[in-house]
Amino acid sequence: MTIAVTGATGPFGRHAIDSLLERGVPAGQIVALGRDQAKLDDLGRLGVTTRRADYNDPASLRAALAGADRLLFVSGSEVGQRVPQHQAVVDAARETGVGLVVYTSAPKADSSDMKLAEEHLATERALIASGVPYVFLRNGWYIENYTAQLPVFLEHGLFGAAGDGLISVATRADLAEAAAAVLVSEGDDHHHRVYELGGQSFTLPVLAAEIARVSGRPVRYTDLSPDAYAKVLTDAGLPDPAPAILADSDRAASHGALYVEGNDLEKLLGRPVTPWAEVLRTALAELSQLGQG
Repeated sequence: MTIAVTGATGPFGRHAIDSLLERGVPAGQIVALGRDQAKLDDLGRLGVTTRRADYNDPASLRAALAGADRLLFVSGSEVGQRVPQHQAVVDAARETGVGLVVYTSAPKADSSDMKLAEEHLATERALIASGVPYVFLRNGWYIENYTAQLPVFLEHGLFGAAGDGLISVATRADLAEAAAAVLVSEGDDHHHRVYELGGQSFTLPVLAAEIARVSGRPVRYTDLSPDAYAKVLTDAGLPDPAPAILADSDRAASHGALYVEGNDLEKLLGRPVTPWAEVLRTALAELSQLGQG
């Protein structure tokens, strides 16, 4: 069985390939797809097959997916461009006879009013319409979305527009491992299934309090209106459309759009999820060693 992974040169795709290898999939049966040739060459040193593939180049996708039995379809990062890009992947999977597409979607994509969910829902609908067997992994927020910003939080505090809304988070590695578990499963037990993968949950005030407790620094959460939060992000140098998208995500989170109930993630992993507080402590310790904490 040949398993292809799109976005293999990004963090999620790399974690997924590592998980596939750890689960005993022979390197020669894994096809890593991406645009960055240098990173593809690095993956090639693991023994996996590498092929250049670009979501904006349908011909490259068809060539890259030739012979693939299963596909981990990692959603693209270009918000606003993903509907045509993802449609190209779906079309290529159908045309090349891929037997199962495992797609990384967004929480509650079919009912959320979060702008970020719109392109994911369009992709889910495209896959359903294609007739290709699918699995939707509606991944919650990465805890790394927050740990990557720790130097900013320690210096300026934590700003947002999520109020007291619960946000479900998990590590990229846990979510990628769950994807690998689906990809290597035998039979069709997962076919046409939708998994809401949420991990553990916190509010932004709780996150700020935990950062303060562990670091010993006076980190506080400041709740803003979505417009005011978007302006903070713009002033911080984030390019469009990121400020509006992130502010809208917080707005949606304030009324539960990013809170995922159930334990689908633990079921797929076959173990407890990695605790977010543990990840936070590790990240703060690493910053301290670098003199940034």
